[in-house]
Amino acid sequence: MNQTPEKSEAITLSTFDGGLKLSENKHLSTTSGISTLPPCKQYILPLQQHIGVISQALVKPGDKVLKGQMLAKPNHLISAAIHSPVSGTVARIEQHAVPHASGLPDQCIIIDNDFNDEWVPRQPLADEYINTDASDLRDIIRDSGIVGLGGATFPSAVKQTEKKLKTLIINGIECEPYITCDDVLMRQFAEQVVSGISIIKHIINVEQCIIAIEDNKPEAIKAMQLAIDKKSDDAFRIQTVPTLYPSGGEKQLIKILTGKEVPSHCYPADIDVLCHNVATAYAIHRTIYFAEPLISRITTITGQGVVQPQNIAVLIGTPMQSCIEHCGGYTKNSDELIMGGPMMGFSLESDALPIVKATNCLLVTAKDENPEKQTHLPCIRCGKCVDVCPVRLLPQQLYWYASSKNAERLLEHNLFDCIECGCCAYVCPSDIPLVQYYRHAKTTYVQQERERKLSDIARQRHEAHQLRVEKQKQEREERLRKKREMLKNKATDKKTTGGKTNKDAKQSAITEAIARAKAKKAERLKESETKSEKKES
Repeated sequence: MNQTPEKSEAITLSTFDGGLKLSENKHLSTTSGISTLPPCKQYILPLQQHIGVISQALVKPGDKVLKGQMLAKPNHLISAAIHSPVSGTVARIEQHAVPHASGLPDQCIIIDNDFNDEWVPRQPLADEYINTDASDLRDIIRDSGIVGLGGATFPSAVKQTEKKLKTLIINGIECEPYITCDDVLMRQFAEQVVSGISIIKHIINVEQCIIAIEDNKPEAIKAMQLAIDKKSDDAFRIQTVPTLYPSGGEKQLIKILTGKEVPSHCYPADIDVLCHNVATAYAIHRTIYFAEPLISRITTITGQGVVQPQNIAVLIGTPMQSCIEHCGGYTKNSDELIMGGPMMGFSLESDALPIVKATNCLLVTAKDENPEKQTHLPCIRCGKCVDVCPVRLLPQQLYWYASSKNAERLLEHNLFDCIECGCCAYVCPSDIPLVQYYRHAKTTYVQQERERKLSDIARQRHEAHQLRVEKQKQEREERLRKKREMLKNKATDKKTTGGKTNKDAKQSAITEAIARAKAKKAERLKESETKSEKKES
């Protein structure tokens, strides 16, 4: 057991800049336990449900698949596998609408459920993971398609570096209003969450583990403490954190607990810290103890626009419409459907979209909650956005440069350090949708960089082609030069041989050889006749 001198000492909490106290509205979905959604006829599985490169499909239309079968494999280090949530048949692989801020469709595998619930053969490790090499465990987690379930969806195995780290932080903050899926998960499955944390701790061989939970979740804190007491591991500790948005952000939480700041363009591992979400730890437990890949998650269905707000255990790929119907459907005054919370979520045009790995919440607002949208007013440079920014950016400057599409100045003002928490837009008296400007600017820049790289590749290929053409031209000219020299040499040889060509010279040599042979034959014949005459005499 790894122990540290600090384990018995109280942590001195730090703070981050900015932040907001928000109306939580979490009571709507915590009055009942986690319910399970009945199986659906069809499941829609986007090939990209994670940060990184899109997965590579392993099946084709008409293939029979089993529950838990890998449908698409990781296509890069930063990528994730996709698995079938049910047994059935691959109906189609096609472009389909998906829940994404861009609103663009993506390549999806569509599975028709046969309702047999037939699993692929499974061989869970269970407690044997203790005797399993860390690299093998990382491979299992990678092949299980596990990503960060707090919303970032970064492939989890990639974060579990071989580097010896000091601190493992388990994020149970869930600071976004309305969302309660992590809260109820810790209440009902605390022991399984702690088991998953132990597996992560074993993989990275970490010295201490801090489970951070906001002080507005007393039931979750109690349940997790009981689970830790059963574990009897002194490296584990729960740290209560004051409720402040966005304290659940990875870098903000690290600052609160350690006092350290993750430098710009760096990762927590660079300061000897690894941060995982409680739902990710639970998914890792399911993988190791039941050989179950990430085919389901707990999602909060909430808001004044849904009849029975609650948390549901739902299979990845389930149509959102089925989730809403399971919760009693829409109310008469329902208005907007949002994936995620009111701060960092984004509106959806339809509920005919699938639940994906990132779907921690479906928020249905009511019409009286949403003021009538109108064109925003000009920026008055009040500075309120600067005061609440947790990353110490200058939101109003980013807004100006995003509006004028000045990419160079946006980068100078650290656009990509923005975590899109929405604090700036929340306090803006002019109702400027600042985060939308930042997202658009980021997307535009990334697209331009992609096009620039493709252009560079095309230019390099063109230059390489030109070099090949030039080389072939030089080689052809060299061959012609050598041929001309050879012809010139032949002409010279002809002159030195009395105007005879090589062919004539060869024929002349043959004729002379025949003449010599005839002369020798005649000489031998004459000698023979001479000998005969002497013998007769």
